[in-house]
Amino acid sequence: MDRRAEDLTARARIRDAAIRLFGERGIEGASIRDIAAAAGVSSGLVRHHFGSKESLRAACDRYAKERMLQIGAELTQDHDLSGLDPLALHPVAFPLQLYIVRSMMDGSETATALFLEGVDAVEEWTMAYGIEPKDRRGYAAALAAIKLSVFVFRDHVSKAIGEDITTLDGYNRIGQALMEVFTIPLLTQEQVDTMRKQEK
Repeated sequence: MDRRAEDLTARARIRDAAIRLFGERGIEGASIRDIAAAAGVSSGLVRHHFGSKESLRAACDRYAKERMLQIGAELTQDHDLSGLDPLALHPVAFPLQLYIVRSMMDGSETATALFLEGVDAVEEWTMAYGIEPKDRRGYAAALAAIKLSVFVFRDHVSKAIGEDITTLDGYNRIGQALMEVFTIPLLTQEQVDTMRKQEK
């Protein structure tokens, strides 16, 4: 989803249009006719390439999963997130993030599997950085869910900050805010140590 539309094959244009419309409206809310119109092709060509809407959805699930894992690997290959730029990520990642969240809400097994792989990746990241939570798996699941919740509650988040997070500026703003959530400690190490002593 990071190439110019005219450079894509008809099959890829259909897939990208489906990802965008499924993400915006849900699986039931986007018809084959809508997707064909958004892709600039006929409904017959959509059926020729994908057969049914369910088959198209399955293809979108596979692509979204593979592409997001690829993006994640590219972002974390040097174990350094300091140069992460939400503005550069927006055109590539946002439609996929929105689609994956909607797909999870609609009960996609592929999207659920992607979430679990994301939790696995956070666990590996904590070990690589020497982060030692009491419950590593719980920590990883919570962190992955927090990242996705921004898109689940995108209408509410947009109202809260007074800016639509589906736009470039809004996405950049909430992306920067998430980075601060993950990098600004809420407690000092002394407070953490005190809490842990009290729990024993």
